Amino acid sequence: MNYLQYTIQTNPENVDLLIAFLSDSPFDTFEETPEGFLAFAPASAREADIEAQLAELQEQFDFTWEKTLIEGQNWNELWESNFQPVIVDNYCAVRADFHEPIPGKKWELVINPKMAFGTGHHETTWQCIAAIEHLPMKGAHILDYGCGTGILAILAAKEGAAVVEAVDIEEQSYLNTIENSAINGVPHVIARLGTIDAVQSRDFDGILANINRHVILESLPRLAELTKPGGWLLISGILLSDEDIVTEAAQKAGFEKKEMKSRGNWLCLIFHKIA
Repeated sequence: MNYLQYTIQTNPENVDLLIAFLSDSPFDTFEETPEGFLAFAPASAREADIEAQLAELQEQFDFTWEKTLIEGQNWNELWESNFQPVIVDNYCAVRADFHEPIPGKKWELVINPKMAFGTGHHETTWQCIAAIEHLPMKGAHILDYGCGTGILAILAAKEGAAVVEAVDIEEQSYLNTIENSAINGVPHVIARLGTIDAVQSRDFDGILANINRHVILESLPRLAELTKPGGWLLISGILLSDEDIVTEAAQKAGFEKKEMKSRGNWLCLIFHKIA
């Protein structure tokens, strides 16, 4: 599969905001660089729509961009050259299969991301990994909504979740989750392709939702239906400035905010469903 790479050059303070705006567009992967970030979209995406959105954003933010076609056979070489292991405190190490093992951590995950989101590099995924250490997983029934590489579903399974259902609208993410679950020896991660309507279970003890604000706000009523009374919902993928609107929507859906943490400009929120 071929991809379009947009190289965005901008000031550091603009990076998180621009990624947040662009995450609702056809871009499905972002990689921060010293000069800004790279944004990747399937080559089948409408370039005119992408570039119209970039032009709109240039009226609000100071940045430049260039476009490159990345052919499918070059993708592995590209991400292998840029992907470095991630360490989340003493809890978890995340590496690709071509890296040396990383000793001394409770968990070591081997994640080969291809074009799926979720390696631990981004603040949102890092925070979710850190949060999972303190969430009740043993014997739990867990949903990973917007699973990307499957990294959070895999970690939940490692922590003793009895059943983990992982869903993503992108076929590459669905396939990547299957592949990474096999690599990490967690066959009870059940990957599904589609929207939230593809989820086949209900009464989840906990839901992991590391997506973007638009999808989270749209999905909160359904997420509430899928969460058992007293269960929990972890939300990330949202900016500090989104806290009030997301919290208000979650409360209307029947959740109560229990915890909030941040890293950079990004939030990680934990809610409990009111029994």
